[in-house]
Amino acid sequence: MKNKRTWSDLLRRYIFFAAGLAVMAFGVAFSIKAELGTSPISSLPYVLSLMTPLTVGNITIVMHVVFILLQMLILGKQYEWIQLIQLPVAIAFGYLTDLGVWAVQGIHYQGYAQQWLLCILGIGLVGIGVSMEVTANVVTLAGEGVVLAVCKRFNRIFGNMKIAFDVTLVVLSCILSLMFLHGLYGVREGTVAAALCVGIVARFFNSLFKKIHIDKIL
Repeated sequence: MKNKRTWSDLLRRYIFFAAGLAVMAFGVAFSIKAELGTSPISSLPYVLSLMTPLTVGNITIVMHVVFILLQMLILGKQYEWIQLIQLPVAIAFGYLTDLGVWAVQGIHYQGYAQQWLLCILGIGLVGIGVSMEVTANVVTLAGEGVVLAVCKRFNRIFGNMKIAFDVTLVVLSCILSLMFLHGLYGVREGTVAAALCVGIVARFFNSLFKKIHIDKIL
């Protein structure tokens, strides 16, 4: 039986988790800057930010609040109120995303190849951030929380539901973009690359963190 985590252990894990959020947020910012399409989870906030006066970070916060409410609706009495910790996490991630977008605004690219360099950097940072989130093992983002809630309520496989969730967000982004922006924004080849490669990067760093025993340090 595992020993209960001490306060110092939790503090280290939350610090590592917060660092992962920052890395992930900057990954989103680089993906936006590349203009080759954002990751599936960021595609909807990006499209909505083009349609409204709100920033990507603001809409990310609103979207995560909706995801939290969906978890409550799906799970009902099974909902664990400790999961409300996802709310301050969502707020932090939203503001970190806006910070990242502001920080990279001075970066310029010339040509398609440099766009891909920015896109690859974004994918890499998102993957590392996801790996740090998993390694910290303290709380999940609200988007993943919705998928976990569906899996728990309807006994579904997480991997399959995560794919369905991401596809749904991308499809909604495409529909809204075509209807209100009269073009396809936020969803391009970079979105496909992110969908295929973020998980690979995350798994690589999960293995790396295990090799250096970072979980024991935390």
